[in-house]
Amino acid sequence: MEYGVIERDIDVDASPEVVFEVISQPEHVREWWPDDARFEPVEGAPGELVWRDAQTGETTTVDLAVVDVDPPKRFSFRWCFTEPDRGGQSLFVTFDLVPIGAGTRIRMTETGFREMGWEVAVLEKQYQDHVSGWNHYVPALGVYVAKLVAAS
Repeated sequence: MEYGVIERDIDVDASPEVVFEVISQPEHVREWWPDDARFEPVEGAPGELVWRDAQTGETTTVDLAVVDVDPPKRFSFRWCFTEPDRGGQSLFVTFDLVPIGAGTRIRMTETGFREMGWEVAVLEKQYQDHVSGWNHYVPALGVYVAKLVAAS
C-alpha cells in the first residue's frame, strides 16, 4: 500500500471566497476540525491546533506553521513536526479551491508521510489515523459551510 498522499475532494454550494474564510480563519476552523485553533492566516505564522478528549478531558496540541495564503485559491500549512519548535520533517496540508458553477470544489491534500523517517509500523498507523481523520473532518467541513451559507 502507498502511504505517501491523502487526497479528499468535496463540492460545496459556496463561493471560493466564503470557503477560503472557513479553511483559513481560526474561528471557522475550530467549528469543523479541532476543538481550538490558534494561528494568524499569514505566510510563515506559527500556530496550534488543540483537540480535547471528551471522556478524559485531556488535550492534545499540535504545532503548525502557515505556508501559503493565496485567497481565494489556496491555504496550506505544515504540522506534525518531528522536532520541537516546528523543526525537522513535517506533514504538509494544502486546501486548493476551484470554482465549479456557483460553488467550490475543495481539494485537501496531505503529503510527507514517507519523509517523516518513521519505521513501517508507525508510518502505517499514522497514515491510517490521518485517513480516518480526514474521512471525518472533510465532510464536517462541507456540513459547516452549508450551515454557514444557510444562516447568511
